[in-house]
Amino acid sequence: MISEPICVAPTGDVCGEGIVWHAGHSAAYWTDINRFLIHRYTTADKCVRTWLFEEPVTALTLTDQDDTLAVILGSQVILWQPHSDHRSEPLYRLAQWPKVRLNDARADRRGSLWIGSMRNNVNPDGSAGRVEARDGILYRLDPDQKITEWCCELGIANTIAWSPDGRRFYFGDTLENTIWVYDYDPATGAIENRRPFLQDFSRGFPDGSCVDAEGYLWNCRFYGGCIVRVAPDGHIDRIVDMPVKNITTCTFGGPDRKMLYVTTASIDAPSGDRLAGGLFTIETGIEGQPENRFALWQRT
Repeated sequence: MISEPICVAPTGDVCGEGIVWHAGHSAAYWTDINRFLIHRYTTADKCVRTWLFEEPVTALTLTDQDDTLAVILGSQVILWQPHSDHRSEPLYRLAQWPKVRLNDARADRRGSLWIGSMRNNVNPDGSAGRVEARDGILYRLDPDQKITEWCCELGIANTIAWSPDGRRFYFGDTLENTIWVYDYDPATGAIENRRPFLQDFSRGFPDGSCVDAEGYLWNCRFYGGCIVRVAPDGHIDRIVDMPVKNITTCTFGGPDRKMLYVTTASIDAPSGDRLAGGLFTIETGIEGQPENRFALWQRT
């Protein structure tokens, strides 16, 4: 039985995003892109701590060093240690910044970091701009800092996730209202044979996703007020209605990885969405996959 969504942190994010569960900290970390923030919600005390950065913070991922997270900013990827707030020099800089910015990102089991980009829609003061072009690219940043390109001419790159057997890769474009599935080679990290997986779903547009241990994709729907759970064969398994309109991304956490942590956005929200931009939890009764980690020990 899936529980009703509960807002555990009414942070009022303009665009909450990039959520990751850190089991060692018993905490969820997530970002507010437009306010240049990282938040941490710790389950023991149910408190939120927030850090300010100098540019949009779009995504986070764990690394193989438990005290260090990889932080995806609009223009670059850095390493960050929450306990000391130490921030590294960039591992990668986006040459097209500030015309284009980085967006969604996740690590694969090989330890590589997959990052999508998009036309920059965040003004220098954090106010929202428009996405008027399709010049986004899907990149893979390997532990040796080699960068490769895998898909281009993207509107808004969103959803980066893998099936439990590591053979399928899910990736989407919000402007296309499409999530694709690719064949993924666990040995080389290559993707091929793209085909539509979730296309033209009527409620909103696809934002971030995660995949549970049963192989079902949970996709957050911006403007759609819901999360849709999609079976491996592409049929809609269920729709989880949310009390706010703009749902941005999700991940499984908690001691048994059965709690879904969900970020939302207050941007373009109806006036009645009092909790828009808050962090929500949903008890699913379904186990999620553990978070993958970006491999730092292989760096040269």
